[in-house]
Amino acid sequence: MTRFLAAERALRTAAPHDLLRTVRTALIEHYGALSVDLLMADYSLTVLQQVTVLPHTADPLDVRTTPQGRAFGSQEPYGQYSAGGNALDLHLPVTVRGDRLGILTVRMPEDRCGADTVGELRDVAELLGHEIVVAERDTDVYLRARRANRLTLAAEMQWQLLPGRSCSRPEYAIGAQLEPAYDIHGDNFDWSTTADTLTLTVTNGMGEGIQASLLTNLAVNALRNARRAGVGIEDQATLADQAVYSRHQGREYVSTLLLCLELATGRGAVVDAGSPQLWRYRQRSVERVQFEAQFPLGMFEESRYTAQPFEALPGDRLIFVSDGVYGASDQSGVAYSERALARAIHATGLLPAAAVPRAILETLADYRGAATEDDALVTCLDWFGRPDGGAEVAEAAEPAR
Repeated sequence: MTRFLAAERALRTAAPHDLLRTVRTALIEHYGALSVDLLMADYSLTVLQQVTVLPHTADPLDVRTTPQGRAFGSQEPYGQYSAGGNALDLHLPVTVRGDRLGILTVRMPEDRCGADTVGELRDVAELLGHEIVVAERDTDVYLRARRANRLTLAAEMQWQLLPGRSCSRPEYAIGAQLEPAYDIHGDNFDWSTTADTLTLTVTNGMGEGIQASLLTNLAVNALRNARRAGVGIEDQATLADQAVYSRHQGREYVSTLLLCLELATGRGAVVDAGSPQLWRYRQRSVERVQFEAQFPLGMFEESRYTAQPFEALPGDRLIFVSDGVYGASDQSGVAYSERALARAIHATGLLPAAAVPRAILETLADYRGAATEDDALVTCLDWFGRPDGGAEVAEAAEPAR
């Protein structure tokens, strides 16, 4: 444990841009590591890129076909013998509260890879993830390493607005993804939790490019401002509606779905203000959950919003999709049907929540081919509930975490 504390102390006092060199030095000195590399997941979650001397990075590694990708997908350490055969490359998930950032690869002498050492190195990788999140306030090193391509300005604004791409607590796990990752415009997701509740929103600002991104930024920040004032989702929608209408006078508007759930019971409410849809996977069947549609935010002056009751049961998987998913079409103009979307959701039943959005969007990309791409958003919420929450337990097997 003394060596872990030494590595922890070094990381916590390191300069923001210098975390990789610091952790490499600490692991070589205190654990006898032979080499240390850090890889960051790119914005599309399809490749892992080495953090090297920027702006240049080494060749990216595919998350589906490499040992590093295996560790990233499973979120478990994975070891492989190095070329020489007398050392092991340990690929360790760099993850912060369920948000998967990348992989720390540590080459260790084989005779120093006991269970205690691997456990400590895994803790070092998690600590590194926390330090990266803090360091990103002061340096662009890790954000630049995530880029397999250049982001458009609209996409830059959207990604900076997000809370993360996944998170987990004992009661739930969330995963979300936007496509096209490097050219997203108006789609967005957001979530926030307290000791008692989870609030999740899915938003789609009309238009394209910078204008769509600015519109969504206004709506999301208005929703956050209202939420942080302590008001419920009805008033959150009303206040955001007023902010958008005041700026655009009904010429532009934002479609939003707001969900708030009690962590203890799974009971809560939904405000459906536009086009995002909610689908539910329960007892191995998939169905769309429909609500009374209300006006998008900012469409009319002084709109009022009504929350509708909703309950999630332990074992439920909730999938939120934007119109860029359910409204997509192939190159011949044939629409992506609800049946096709239901099949895609069903096919992801054994995946953890963090991996579901990427899998559904890949299925959509195969269908859409080279057709013109609209923004596409998928958010997955796996609801586990609390053992003593009192909610009726669904008979279906709980989705994988």
